This record gives sequence, structure tokens and C-alpha cells, in this order.
Amino acid sequence: MKIAILSRNKNLYSTRRLIEACTQRGHDAVVLDVLRSYMEVVPSKPEVHFKGNTLEPFDAVIPRIGASVTFYGTAVLRQFEMTGAFPLNESVAISRSRDKLRSLQLLSRKGVGLPSTGFAHHPDDIDDLIKMVGGAPLVIKLLEGTQGIGVVLAETKKAAESVIEAFMGLKANIMVQEYIKEAGGADIRCLVVGDKVVAAMKRQALPGEFRSNLHRGGSASLIKITPPERATAVKAAKIMGLNVAGVDILRSERGPLVMEVNSSPGLEGIEIATGKDIAGMIIEHIEKNAKHNRTKTKGKG
Repeated sequence: MKIAILSRNKNLYSTRRLIEACTQRGHDAVVLDVLRSYMEVVPSKPEVHFKGNTLEPFDAVIPRIGASVTFYGTAVLRQFEMTGAFPLNESVAISRSRDKLRSLQLLSRKGVGLPSTGFAHHPDDIDDLIKMVGGAPLVIKLLEGTQGIGVVLAETKKAAESVIEAFMGLKANIMVQEYIKEAGGADIRCLVVGDKVVAAMKRQALPGEFRSNLHRGGSASLIKITPPERATAVKAAKIMGLNVAGVDILRSERGPLVMEVNSSPGLEGIEIATGKDIAGMIIEHIEKNAKHNRTKTKGKG
């Protein structure tokens, strides 16, 4: 198969591993910088161009689209979908998962466990917003934040009020969530491929830090997840419409709570922690499912 990998940097660990997995399984992998890919939108034959050349049709496309280029990246992916290429994750599903608030609303509608979350626009509603999530301590998150950036733990009501007022004053979109104390600064990253969790790792925050992201200095270790955690991760990925997802779960007294569903999960931490060939499993999923024009949405919406 001819497989396009949409990635800004072919030297990134995840991109390199996907190239290796394609090569080992006899496929032709081509890395395309999504910001150098462009399209002519016409009624007849959809095409994708790259650095002045019209690209020949691909059998499949693996989107590794950074959060900062979601809008443009999903537009390019949509064009690939219209050419009939099989997307590992569809453009609609990626857009859905990248909108933190929308994704939580979709999960809550299907009964998936979540930390209590509040969202408001007016400063006069801050007091009720704080009560809504059980009071301080609480977590304040920028909706556009990634890798733990723009996430603040407010330990007192006064601190929470100050931070929320500051964000609102900057016209930043934020959500407020209850702080799950019993999680102890740890979360579980479940890597879902297809309809099963193929690997899981525990991410533990540094002492004095509550964000467990590996980019924030957190550590990763192998963990055995429970059947409810496994079922929650698979259900969350399915609700988002993602074939491959990193589902971040907190262990709480009331069961597994989903924090986030990531449509472009990094492979380095989880492959090293678990010793599993995740990249190979992803390519195997493409082999089993890639068919021309198999996109559920056909590039729509």
C-alpha cells in the first residue's frame, strides 16, 4: 500500500516508528508536511498538491496533526478523504476530539465517567461555577491548551476566583473541573487501536506537581488496568469516532473518569514503558480496514 503520513517533522519518534513499521510490512510510506500540502477545491476531481506537484492517490493516510494546526490540518485530511484514501482517524473525529468542551459533552451524553466540569462566560457566574465542581481545590484548563500547558490547580476559592477572572479578562475560553485528590497526581494513558486497548501506562507527576504529562517531566510505568477502565477507554474512543486514540483516565472513588481523548497520541512514552510495537499494530489496523472510499463521512462536515 501507498501510505501518506501527515507530519511536520519526519524525525519525530512517532513519525519515525510509523515509517519503520510501514517499511517492515512492505508498504511505501511518504511523509508530507501538512502545512506544505494544499488543495484545489473543484466539483469534479479532488486533488492534493505538495510543493508544486499533484499527488498521486494514496491508499491510506495517517494524520499526525499538531493541535496548533488543527483547522488547516483537518482541511487537508478532508481533501485526502475525498480522493478515496482511508484515514486512520477521520477529519471529523479529530475536530471533535480537539474541542475539549465538545468532547466532554459527547462523552457525558453517553454516560461516560468524567470529572465534574463547568463552563461559563460572565464573571458574575464565577461563584456558582466554583460551587458546581465541588469548590476548591479545583482545576482550571484553557480549552486550547495541550501537553499540560494552560492547566492550573487553584488550591483555594480566592485563588480560583483570581485565575478565572484573569482568564476571562483575556477573553480566553476556559473550563473548570473538580480536583480528583485520590488520583495522587497520576493518570492512566490507554492506547486504543480499533476496538481494544493495546497498551496502557501510568503517568506520575513530579513531586509538588499535579500534571502528569511526560512533557511536564512526569514518569511513565507499566500498569495493569481493570476491565471497567478498559471498557471506558474503548467506549470513549468509539464515541469520538477515532480508530486510534490515547484515552487519559483518572482512578477515582467512583470509578474511572476520562480526562481527555487524544487523536494523535505520542508513541515514544508508551512503547518504551510497555515494550510493545504500537506502530506495527497501527499499520496492521490499516491493512485490515483500508478500502477505497471507506471514510464514514466521505469528507463531509
